[in-house]
Amino acid sequence: MTANRYPFLDLPTVRADIERPSADLVAAAADIPVATLHEAAGKIGALPAAIKPVAPSFKICGPALTVQSPPADNLWLHRALVVAQPGDVLVVGVNGHYDAGYWGEVMSTMGRVRKLGGLVIDGCVRDGAILEQFGFPVFARGLCIRGTGKDFAARGWINYPLMLDDVIVQPGDLIVGDTDGVVALPRARIGEIVAAAHEREAKEQDIIRRLEAGEASLDIYGWNR
Repeated sequence: MTANRYPFLDLPTVRADIERPSADLVAAAADIPVATLHEAAGKIGALPAAIKPVAPSFKICGPALTVQSPPADNLWLHRALVVAQPGDVLVVGVNGHYDAGYWGEVMSTMGRVRKLGGLVIDGCVRDGAILEQFGFPVFARGLCIRGTGKDFAARGWINYPLMLDDVIVQPGDLIVGDTDGVVALPRARIGEIVAAAHEREAKEQDIIRRLEAGEASLDIYGWNR
């Protein structure tokens, strides 16, 4: 990958190098439910609830490579596929223009070959019947057959802070997604959040045992007043 081959790498809105969480921290978070991570983090980082896995089997856990795309245009997603490193999760904003298919079979093929962690897009994708077969995890607002353009004069950003609703995703934040949705965890706090999440999971298992033994949730939680 050279600047001569990819001139866009010289643009001031593109950052090729970011700090990422360690592989150990990513692996430690991978099997924890997203809702638990959100609660353990202090109820922060929940991305828009409309963003869900295109197939129920899809899960995501990896560092964020952020992309701000012009509306109804996916050139910057293709560019991000060149910048991304193995394990990265593309996190994409589309300036509120949801009704377009920004991603499909071709881009999933490239993402899979490059061993990326997946895609989270605050917009729609297409080729839904094929994406699950590819095994490349895609989280989106839904499916849309409308095509996108490639305006080489339009401004986009790669690896800059990205706001999705009220959440600011920083490049290198940890992105975790399952059937409940997606959470963005600040890179500097991942170890702390994972430890708190494991404690929370252990406490919930104890509560489930007590419920199965016949106790009431109002008594367990001290809400019986």
